[in-house]
Amino acid sequence: MIITTLVSCGGFGDRGELIGSKAETAWFAEKPFGMVLVPGGSFTMGKTEENRWGGFEVPPRSVSVKEFFMDDTEITNSEYKEFVYWVRDSIVRTELANYAESIVGASKEDDKRFSIADYKYIEPKIGSAAEEENYTPYQKYMIKTYGVISQNHKGTLPLNWSVPLMWRADEFPDEEYAEVMDQLYLPSDDAGNVRVFDISLLKYSYLSKHKSNIMNVAKKNVYDEVDINVYPDTAVWAKDFAYSHNDVMVKNYFWHTAYEEYPVVGVSWNQAKAFCNWRTKKKNDYLKAIGSGVQTPDFRLPTEAEWEFAARGGIENGKYPWGGPYVTDRHGYYLANFRPKRNNLAADGFTYTVEALSFQANDYGLYNMAGNVSEWTSTAYNTSASYVTSSLNVDVDDPTNKRKVIRGGSWKDIAYFLEVSTQDYEYADSAKSYIGFRTVQDYLGEARWGGLDY
Repeated sequence: MIITTLVSCGGFGDRGELIGSKAETAWFAEKPFGMVLVPGGSFTMGKTEENRWGGFEVPPRSVSVKEFFMDDTEITNSEYKEFVYWVRDSIVRTELANYAESIVGASKEDDKRFSIADYKYIEPKIGSAAEEENYTPYQKYMIKTYGVISQNHKGTLPLNWSVPLMWRADEFPDEEYAEVMDQLYLPSDDAGNVRVFDISLLKYSYLSKHKSNIMNVAKKNVYDEVDINVYPDTAVWAKDFAYSHNDVMVKNYFWHTAYEEYPVVGVSWNQAKAFCNWRTKKKNDYLKAIGSGVQTPDFRLPTEAEWEFAARGGIENGKYPWGGPYVTDRHGYYLANFRPKRNNLAADGFTYTVEALSFQANDYGLYNMAGNVSEWTSTAYNTSASYVTSSLNVDVDDPTNKRKVIRGGSWKDIAYFLEVSTQDYEYADSAKSYIGFRTVQDYLGEARWGGLDY
């Protein structure tokens, strides 16, 4: 009899015991800036008292959610503008890079600080022996085999972000740069002799993930390529309120510094999803740049269950984020920005929106979970889903259903829509002057609440 012994190549440092495969880097959950950690738990979702507008249209049921991070305020104009600026700059740099690549022998001119050649794609090649030493064996293989580190076409090679963009016409470094920039602005006749960037070019492309079949147990992730214009509809103030003098809001709300910390509006559900994807990309690009070796959990819109759980702030069966049953405190001051009296939007002291960091936060540290602007959730509106969906973080992921749940009520709504259990919807491709959003991020692992301050 021949006995064959199989020996692990890793040696006997583990004394032959099962110790598990250990990661090279330990994982520590990091609270994203501007977010709070919402504890997991179970709650009664839906109205626990008669719904005078729709009876018991959505029956109350017990729902459980896991811990997650959530923005403490709605996404502001300032934060959304960062997204718009990034898209704009990416488009400009791409156009400059394409033009520079098309010029045969384009190179930097010694007598100029910058030229069109500075905006070429970053395409490292092996040159001197000293340069070659800086590459890893894998990078050397890719360069020798394909000529570049990346096999992607030039449109997806890294852009050169180290060179500043020149926006003033009198600062353009050369004629080629001026030619590219001229094509990105509206003709002077259309813009009233003012240089205005063509906002129709502000498109962001990404892969959107959703479930293939919401009722199928064997769900599969489906990725759709999305190409969406990210510029908010600044004319919503005029569209939503015809025959009202809202010119000051149309012209200033998104751009004027006076409104930087106000919640962004005029953003559709589709645009809010694109923002979430970009925010994830921004964080992962940073982690990659510092050599972290890990990726951040995706930023996303909250499910309807997560939104309601967070809005309740730990108050079981509370009517509003502060509990209730009243919309004023003991001194008679209103606790949210809404329409407290018929045809009197300013009865609470505000005619339109207020800064995102206004009124008192609920017990989870979340501001304006009632009033100010209604907020998009990831959930498709389907009243019958409550009878067939799971009790674990209820969410209806149905891309064919264009009606998406909004929650929280807004500055134009009556108190009924401020209730944490009131469900409403809007179409995914619509933009309104009273709808904004905030993002969430999954918490990996289990939060240890015994003494840790998040």
